[in-house]
Amino acid sequence: MSYNRREFLQQLGFGALQLGVLSAIPASSWAAAPSYGQLVRSSPETQGISAKGILDFVNAVEAEKLNLHSLMVLRQGKVVAEGWWAPYNPDLRHTLYSLSKSFTSTAIGLAVAEGKLKVDDKVVSFFPEDKPATISANLAAMRVKDLLTMSTGHDKDTTGSVRGGDSKNWVKSFLALPVEHEPGTFFVYNSGATYMLSAIIQKLTGQTLLEYLKPRLFDPLVIEGMDWEVDPNGINTGGWGLRLKTEDIAKFGQLYLQKGEWNGKQLLPAAWVEEATRSHIQSKGGSRPKEENDWLQGYGYQFWRCRNDAYRGDGAYGQYCIVLPREDMVVAITSETGNMQAILDHVWNHILKSVKSTRVPSDKEEVAQLQKKLTTLALPLTAGKPAADLAAKLKEKSYTIADNSLNIKKVSFDFDKGWCLFRLQDDKGEHLMVNGLGNWKVGLTDLSTMPLKLVLTPVPGEKRTKVACNGAWVDDSTFEMTWRFIETAHYETVQCKFEGDNVQIEFKRSLAILGNTKDARPVLKGKASA
Repeated sequence: MSYNRREFLQQLGFGALQLGVLSAIPASSWAAAPSYGQLVRSSPETQGISAKGILDFVNAVEAEKLNLHSLMVLRQGKVVAEGWWAPYNPDLRHTLYSLSKSFTSTAIGLAVAEGKLKVDDKVVSFFPEDKPATISANLAAMRVKDLLTMSTGHDKDTTGSVRGGDSKNWVKSFLALPVEHEPGTFFVYNSGATYMLSAIIQKLTGQTLLEYLKPRLFDPLVIEGMDWEVDPNGINTGGWGLRLKTEDIAKFGQLYLQKGEWNGKQLLPAAWVEEATRSHIQSKGGSRPKEENDWLQGYGYQFWRCRNDAYRGDGAYGQYCIVLPREDMVVAITSETGNMQAILDHVWNHILKSVKSTRVPSDKEEVAQLQKKLTTLALPLTAGKPAADLAAKLKEKSYTIADNSLNIKKVSFDFDKGWCLFRLQDDKGEHLMVNGLGNWKVGLTDLSTMPLKLVLTPVPGEKRTKVACNGAWVDDSTFEMTWRFIETAHYETVQCKFEGDNVQIEFKRSLAILGNTKDARPVLKGKASA
């Protein structure tokens, strides 16, 4: 079967994305007036940063294959550098993982300012119907402040027990867990504690955390299109699950840098910003000594202290909102990396070191190199060749798949100039993925992203998700596809090995690739249909 390429891709919701086309806002925007809600753009030198420092940062993270998806650098309230590694782009939201916690903390600060609660209020006081019959002294003593500072007294993170238990009432599950230490004295990173902050907001206001923050934080900052994952009862997960654009992260950091003030209005009390971002308890993490370790600088109200008198919100696999008050800077980054400390090291060693107290002389060659680099950023395509003799023989051929736990019944491949259509049929219907050959194809898919995620919680109402796909022939009988779910941090590879009338298909999610572990999904075996 042949297709009109343009009509077919449009019908599926896919479009062609050549490398770099959407990787960054054009560098000429340094002098452009901002659109509504956008931060002001400027050049690095005008704001006292050398272009070389930022260029060195980008080159360093690429050399170490740290898999950044986006970068935005602000100095003195202006964007001085920004870039997206294709197929990521400025208009896409991105999973924040635990960077979500800093937004949850902000909601508590707003609720405190409105007189709805105090940080010394006891946690059990908010949930009389969910507390256990017998309340231990440590549980009775647990305050909102202990949730904020990850010092609830639990010996380990409660998230697995709360989310993985039989009950759909996560609040009740949290309160039923033993509290081994005196609250306020023992730090353990605890996403379940942040979930409880979200539950408190909903209990007090009758609104989800997302609904509560919208008029108080998101609307004033002109942050739009955000969403947040939920528990079985519709409570936002709090400790993870928020999706925002890179510029939204930067705006949030700038709000904190400005001590809660935005466009002449105090959105968040300055005193709360100071309290939230100072160290309240000795933190834990990392493998290096304290003077070299950004996880041992202390923990605030869902913010980490950093070296260089900075602080940050961060999330798994490299989602960052880094605030440097001394230098009047904010750095926003999204990525999927297994080495979060390395990214911070490069921020300090390249971006921070390039900051001067005054405007720096412009080096036209360095500026041109940075502009070119930021507008041509791209993640690698699937390694291999775009064509093979076998491709023509696969046209109009489908494979019946042996019984498997994924309930996949049938697959087929259709190759045409510049793309391959992969069809997968399971118990939920037929799913289509269009793979560019030598470029990305971007579109929508109804394939679930759940197997790729770190925490298996849903976005309310999400039926389809944005995806960028490409494929290549690894050898004459092996076609491999890379599917990047570009509003998450993750991707997967799908390797298809053909031998006679048989095909073997192996899925590998990026978290398994990062951790060098086996993907839990079965290897599919199929036979050409008669």
